[in-house]
Amino acid sequence: MDLHEKIRTLPTRPGVYLYKNAGGEVIYVGKAKNLRSRVRSYLLEASQANAKTGSLMREAIDVDYILVDNEHEALALENNLIKQRKPRFNILLRDDKTYPYVRLTLADRYPRVFVTRRLRKDGSAYYGPYFPGNLAWRIADLIHRSFLIPSCKVDLSRYHPRPCLQYYIHRCLGPCVEGLTTPEAYREAVRDTQMFLEGRGTELSKSIEQRMQAAAENEQFELAAKYRDLLITISQLSEKQRIASTENDDADVYGYHYENGMIAVNLFHMRGGKIVDRREFFWEDLPEFVLESGEEEASALASGASQPFDSSAFFSALLKQLYIDQHYVPKSIFVPVDFADRETLSALLAERTGHRVELAAPQRGEKRSLVDLAGQNAKQSYDQRFRVLQPSQKAIQEALQDIFMLEDPPRRIECFDISHIQGAETVASMVVWEDGAMKKSAYRKFKIKTVEGVDDFASMREVVSRRYRRILEGSNAAGNGKQEDNGKQEKEPKEAPSLILIDGGLGQLHAAAAALEELGLTTQPLASIAKREEIIYLYGQENDPIVLDRRSPVLHLIQRIRDESHRFAITYHRKRREMRDRDSELLTIPGVGARTRQRLLEHFGSLRSVQNAGLEALTAVVSRKTAETIHAHFHADAAAAENPLPILDNGA
Repeated sequence: MDLHEKIRTLPTRPGVYLYKNAGGEVIYVGKAKNLRSRVRSYLLEASQANAKTGSLMREAIDVDYILVDNEHEALALENNLIKQRKPRFNILLRDDKTYPYVRLTLADRYPRVFVTRRLRKDGSAYYGPYFPGNLAWRIADLIHRSFLIPSCKVDLSRYHPRPCLQYYIHRCLGPCVEGLTTPEAYREAVRDTQMFLEGRGTELSKSIEQRMQAAAENEQFELAAKYRDLLITISQLSEKQRIASTENDDADVYGYHYENGMIAVNLFHMRGGKIVDRREFFWEDLPEFVLESGEEEASALASGASQPFDSSAFFSALLKQLYIDQHYVPKSIFVPVDFADRETLSALLAERTGHRVELAAPQRGEKRSLVDLAGQNAKQSYDQRFRVLQPSQKAIQEALQDIFMLEDPPRRIECFDISHIQGAETVASMVVWEDGAMKKSAYRKFKIKTVEGVDDFASMREVVSRRYRRILEGSNAAGNGKQEDNGKQEKEPKEAPSLILIDGGLGQLHAAAAALEELGLTTQPLASIAKREEIIYLYGQENDPIVLDRRSPVLHLIQRIRDESHRFAITYHRKRREMRDRDSELLTIPGVGARTRQRLLEHFGSLRSVQNAGLEALTAVVSRKTAETIHAHFHADAAAAENPLPILDNGA
């Protein structure tokens, strides 16, 4: 059964769906109130040239699902599966910082108190989390001094000849030595500790007061004095808690700053109406289904809009992973943007915690001011993490001059990129950085004319040659005749740029260099930046590549120029592909109608990809019989070459 047929058979009940690729790997996990309706929506979005789902659907060949009783269970199951499978197209919480808890080992013969950051199902009672982090240690120290419950690692399953130092400084009852305490006295101390950690101060005070009076009546004055001091300590702590609770409830406040494909998030922990701690999160490689845009968004970008970022989907994924499995959730959570399943998540958290959880995106007032404050701090966090320093434009130009060994600080950088899908509709882009900013009126796009098939090197050579031949000829014509650039066209410059930047590795670099040499531009500064490794190759010194620090402002500038070139090329390529696919060879194949043609193009991305697809890949989209017909249509020549007709002997 192919993917489309399987989607049509999905039930309409709540559940979780898992998209898989050809290797059986789970690449995306989602939840839905209506499985069939939600999963079918991906096909619609992909058909509308929505890149963020198009890239997912081109890779997915199968979908599994798990039914649940309601949307709350779907939300919890989705969260667990994302943490277990870590799908590539989901937003993953990469920050592993956790706040401390106080652990009371009730399963032990003599329970002890520890500070821990991990929660386990080991029979222990966990209390927290505590903000700031050192508060947990202060509470554990108070328990040692007031209730004499230890944190030692001594084996208490047997008796030892003598106690440790903690007993002698009156921070332990000494259960490790026979006769120093009794099981009854130790259980009493454990009960007091539990009531203290659970916030049952009034009940604890009454119990201790009764024991104090009984000790005084029995003339055990030292014991009575100990109970008296403990009562004073508990009274002081309870008073502080009452003062704090009258000010405000606990709340978590979020703010974020997104730029250049990277995001910083700040989380303010407010306890008792006061900010007691701040937590930072950073992402440098968000899933492409969040960052990529469709054709309409790409057009908006080309006219000057900022890079798209689905903040609603991001915060929906982040809050699920942060709170669903937590023992403690504050009564209020404030986020900068609203998201679709906010009310469902709020109801689930309330159900699990036993108290109402307000999950809101405030628009005005004091709560919005707190969110804005968190956002301002996120901006500072972003600058410290990703920019470190914000040098002046002059300093960046001087750094560029030094790195690329230029005669003068660069004023203009032109960057080239090639875009295609398996050689189909190959196009190229050129973007321009000038005097500290991207100059959109100088952008150019090219349709490759002389290269057949997949040959990025030859394509790069053609584009660079065409571009700078026109400059040498002094022509004011655009790089590819009829231009489709956004905005007003500028005249071609009279001289070559300060630096030519190529998106690619050594192959693309040498292809561009060959084109420049043919034109006699042998002294033109030329460099390339390789994807993934982010290594910069300077032509003439390829054996000594430039590796900049990941947080270098110069590297960020080069990446920004390269990414803009890539975006501009993809936008043009999509437009060309859309125009080409309006009339397809697929319609001439028997058994392939308009709907089947649309499904094939949605799944494979282009006619060329359908032509090159194997029989098994085609079967994942259409029936076996139709797949065989399509495969035979595009591979008829190859089959004829392998099995030529026999030469008949006519007796001559």
